[in-house]
Amino acid sequence: MNDIPGFTVVESLTSARQALEYLCHHRVDIVLLDIIMPGVDGLTALPDLITAGENARILIVSSSCEDGCAATVQALALGAADTLVKPGPGSYAGSFATRLQERLIRLAGDSYGSQPMVPTKNVKVERHFDIVAVGASTGGIHALTQLLRQIPASFEPPILVTQHLPESFMPYFAAQLALIANRPCEVARNGMAITPGRILVAPGTAHLCCVRTNHGYAVRLSDTPVANGCMPSVDPMFSSLGEAYGDRVFAVVLSGMGRDGATGAARLHETGSTVVVQDRNSSVVWGMPGAIATAGHASAVLKPEEIGALIAGSDKR
Repeated sequence: MNDIPGFTVVESLTSARQALEYLCHHRVDIVLLDIIMPGVDGLTALPDLITAGENARILIVSSSCEDGCAATVQALALGAADTLVKPGPGSYAGSFATRLQERLIRLAGDSYGSQPMVPTKNVKVERHFDIVAVGASTGGIHALTQLLRQIPASFEPPILVTQHLPESFMPYFAAQLALIANRPCEVARNGMAITPGRILVAPGTAHLCCVRTNHGYAVRLSDTPVANGCMPSVDPMFSSLGEAYGDRVFAVVLSGMGRDGATGAARLHETGSTVVVQDRNSSVVWGMPGAIATAGHASAVLKPEEIGALIAGSDKR
């Protein structure tokens, strides 16, 4: 860490209790947290560390991230900014050091990003929508958790989710969303019907697109490369929904690095659909939502829980 330009280790602690005590009196930008520690484990301590750290980004660096996808997804849902597999003893140089530097630069750089602040806009959605589509990346799982908790189990429109995650993580991610949202959630399969009351998650190896059929709407998976290089990508999901549903889409873009979703959001904006993005202060990385907001294609710029409440309050079924 001390060898990474621009970063300084201010303290090295051996337990969550010590970390909490330190954060109560000192401000830091990033916390590196292991899951397996003496006393309280990292996942249990994570919510308290987030509160004590205020604006600090928490990067989970643990061998548990390699042992099980469930631990990684749980950490991200609880509010960790990102995760990184901790190598064995004597292996902290080389590729691990490079990956750690990339993560730190990504998390710290957005705090001083070049994108201008966009005033938070509030909007009341008058037009009824038939489907909700959410795109997210770094920091997005926690934001999505906050959003879904505001939506009641009686909410009928289907919800499509494209979250940047590896393929092996998707079943655990879907299971986590099902528990949080109190509704069925599945990894999308090609040809699957898009039906009310259900969440469909893009698989890690294909874009989650939608087509209109004689019987309603169905999933069409696509592995066609997109300009932003993401797989899965938010852009083809949004674009296909605009073609299938017209102006009856409620699109959401949460925390994430890059510009994925900006092109699709522009097309949805042209159709008259509602596009809402997460605000900068609550985002781990404001790249994806910021690109849409600064382009003027966002109907509102809100916190995740406010977006969830807006969706719940706008459903007129």
